[in-house]
Amino acid sequence: MSDNVKGTYKAQSAAAQGHSAKGDTSTSVAPAEHGRKRPATKMVPVPSTSIVPERDVDKAPVLECRNLGIDFGGLRAVDDFNMMIGQTEIAGLIGPNGAGKTTVFNLLTKVYQPTRGTILLDGVDTAGMDTAKVSKAGIARTFQNIRLFNMLTVEENVRIGLHNQVKCGMWSGMFRLPRHWTSEKEFHDRSLELLDVFHMADKADVIAGALPYGAQRRLEIVRALATNPKLLLLDEPAAGMNPSETAELMDTIVHIRDTFNIAVLLIEHDMDLVMGICEGIAVLNFGKIIAKGTPADIQNNPQVIEAYLGKQDAGQGGE
Repeated sequence: MSDNVKGTYKAQSAAAQGHSAKGDTSTSVAPAEHGRKRPATKMVPVPSTSIVPERDVDKAPVLECRNLGIDFGGLRAVDDFNMMIGQTEIAGLIGPNGAGKTTVFNLLTKVYQPTRGTILLDGVDTAGMDTAKVSKAGIARTFQNIRLFNMLTVEENVRIGLHNQVKCGMWSGMFRLPRHWTSEKEFHDRSLELLDVFHMADKADVIAGALPYGAQRRLEIVRALATNPKLLLLDEPAAGMNPSETAELMDTIVHIRDTFNIAVLLIEHDMDLVMGICEGIAVLNFGKIIAKGTPADIQNNPQVIEAYLGKQDAGQGGE
């Protein structure tokens, strides 16, 4: 140990003894066996504002974000983001345009690496993971703008989602060994099984780009589910849909939760959809959460109303 370090350590020890002599119990120690000291710090419970569905209360949350944030240069795009999602919860993340919602999705999927904070997926810290690893760990997503392989068939798009479950190696594929053909059959059967859940098995050989808009949205969700996720992120899934398609989408999201027994987190501007199916909702504004709660809580929250509609002057009012 260097003289400088020894001096610092002695100074800190002397300071601590001085506080004890003055009766400062916050750093006091209690006697223990064999002459050792043990901390006498008082531990107190910390209240939590997190909520999960009652059916998930006895299980660890599928997602827990703690003080998550990211900076772009001098801009804090997301700051002190805290969120918990139950194992089978349908949760919503809403907020005005530019609030940072898609940035949060990019943080969860490691498109962006957080500047600070922690992301726990089913209790596992995702620090150091890249997009491929976090996908394999159990997070899948769709995009605000549909990103299908338009020149491939419907089935081929779904099979791409199965990439993280490949069991045969390079040599098996190159030389068409039995393991390759077994894997191919498994992927074909699994793709048709997933498509059948969404009544799209009869369109397996259709070119994806030829599908109607609503069917393309469903196909993107099926491809995401093919990765076998624990948490499905949907980025504005109702964008561009008519009321009939949106109503069908609501049924589809609930069907996904019930069939696959997974959690869903969606970004959406259609408040009828959000309030109709989301169990817990977080509201983001300027990169910070300003409200969390049930749909009823959010609808009546003054901060949320102000974020969406702007602050009303005290002198204004109806006649």
